[in-house]
Amino acid sequence: MKFDLILRIAAKLLIPFTLLFGLYVQFHGDFGPGGGFQAGVIVAAVVILYAIIFGLETAKNVVPPIVVETMIPVGVLIYASVGVASMLLGGEYLNYSVLEHDPAHAQELGILLVELGVFVTVAGTMTAIFYTFAGRGR
Repeated sequence: MKFDLILRIAAKLLIPFTLLFGLYVQFHGDFGPGGGFQAGVIVAAVVILYAIIFGLETAKNVVPPIVVETMIPVGVLIYASVGVASMLLGGEYLNYSVLEHDPAHAQELGILLVELGVFVTVAGTMTAIFYTFAGRGR
């Protein structure tokens, strides 16, 4: 496979800023548009861009399939654990107000953790789908 030098340099310049933007969307999601789903798709798009420019096998060396496949249930576990923790502390499932001493802080912590679980699951799922379809026929 012949790699285009301009695309490789452009990708190396864009990838760190795109990852940073994904983190911004993740952590800004409770104050404005964005959140775990959008940030997960952005991070998965970075992996997909890397695979398109540098090759699928190189991308799988950077982000191994076992890591991607592990991210999916880990994200669901994070999401569900927040709900279970809420119940163990005397509240309803995903009622974040019991997670901390101040209900306002507890709401912020709860939504941050839930969005983190969504982020991990979506990034893993989108990357796994790409790896599956891109690896067909090889």
